[in-house]
Amino acid sequence: MRNDVVKKDSKKQENLEEEVVLTSLRAKNWQEFFGQKSIKESLQISISAAKKRKESLEHILLYGPPGLGKTTLSHLIAREMGANIRVTSGPAIERAGDLASILTNLEKGDILFIDEIHRLNKVVEETLYPAMEDYSLDVIIGKGPSARTLRLDLPAFTIIGATTRAGLLSAPMRDRFGVVHRLTFYTPEELEAIVIRGSEKLGVPIDRQSVVEISRRARGTPRIALKLVKRARDFVQVKSQGKITKELVEKALKMLEVDELGLDGSDRRLLLAIIEKHAGGPVGIETLAATISEDIGTVEDVIEPFLLQVGFLKRTPRGRTATKAAYAHLGISYPQDSSNQGKLL
Repeated sequence: MRNDVVKKDSKKQENLEEEVVLTSLRAKNWQEFFGQKSIKESLQISISAAKKRKESLEHILLYGPPGLGKTTLSHLIAREMGANIRVTSGPAIERAGDLASILTNLEKGDILFIDEIHRLNKVVEETLYPAMEDYSLDVIIGKGPSARTLRLDLPAFTIIGATTRAGLLSAPMRDRFGVVHRLTFYTPEELEAIVIRGSEKLGVPIDRQSVVEISRRARGTPRIALKLVKRARDFVQVKSQGKITKELVEKALKMLEVDELGLDGSDRRLLLAIIEKHAGGPVGIETLAATISEDIGTVEDVIEPFLLQVGFLKRTPRGRTATKAAYAHLGISYPQDSSNQGKLL
């Protein structure tokens, strides 16, 4: 039990460090935000229209794998609207009273950004419905037969919800968002622009080969690209006191266990667990998560999306299966007769 607590604390600290990196390198305007072109154009139109009408934006839902820019987009929207932004998360709003405290302190036009909105508990979510639809809040005063409901009027505000698992949102919650966008993985060219901008903000020169190498291994994710730039910067400052070169990038990435396709230790551990311990699959998500000592949420939200994207993993009704491409990448011979794979599981 103690080891699990230490592991969770370590992972939490790592996530906080990554967030500090992203905050310092986050795009400050639309020109600095590369990628997600159609989403960016759609949001700019919505913002311009709302400003012309002198109204608040419709509620916005942004979903997709972690690290693609949901938080950055929310801050850009607030900046373009000239609005204050209040940041919270689903798990942080434990009771309806917590939500009421936040909503009653908003001013007209403010933006409330709720990260991991799919993790709002049912009572809080139902309290949020009238606030999103009618800008009103129902507060129950008293208990028992003498209890009565008081409706408080709220200023017009905008909720921006972010989630990695839109499927876990209830239908009534999804229906209350007027603007819904799914963020997708970035192309290497888009990541190259992000890497260059990140190195400029960090004040460290980088050559073209290094830009290409980092972008190629960033798993289509800006957060990972910026993290690799920062790690390469640290490596350069300690080892050479010069600019980031391809040779130093390769050494830094090798130290981080990031291979030529961007797979890290967790990715390879998952694939090897399926291949070596479960005969290539299929294997259930609970069994797989327990095998590699990760929680199910981390496997589904962090590890699997990229492996599915590159074709190394398949989700089947019976569980996860490693593909022939995964065997080849790991240098393992693919079984000639794979028709009986997983039948004994």
